[in-house]
Amino acid sequence: MADTPFPDPLAWRHAKAPSLVELEVIATTVFGRLPVRFRSMCEGLVIQIDDFPTEEVLDHMGLESEFDLLGLFQGIGLPFRSDSAPVQMPNMIWLYRRPILDYWAEHDETLGAIIKHVLVHEIGHHFGLSDDDMAAIEKAVG
Repeated sequence: MADTPFPDPLAWRHAKAPSLVELEVIATTVFGRLPVRFRSMCEGLVIQIDDFPTEEVLDHMGLESEFDLLGLFQGIGLPFRSDSAPVQMPNMIWLYRRPILDYWAEHDETLGAIIKHVLVHEIGHHFGLSDDDMAAIEKAVG
């Protein structure tokens, strides 16, 4: 115990995992720090936080565990939008709290960095960005 990184290990006894609302605040803050050009492609984007993906999503994606998916984009991407299309639902990013927290517990990354990665990944792939483009966007946020 002498080599513990925490001066007072009992100080952690009141620590808890972020709630859905707290994770939403983190995600909204991270999204607000993304480059303006990137955020402008997401006009009207709604960020939704749930504990897990629905059974329907798991079945549609062929996933075996609700922990296999950290986030999901649902909507119509920029390349597919049409001015003549009827009114559509807003684009949404779903972040799944429990899988994100599970991933966080198993990796040496900050929670904010994981949320940033999931947001950029879900938005970026849908808009046809390459992994290099998404890495540059993540780096720009710091």
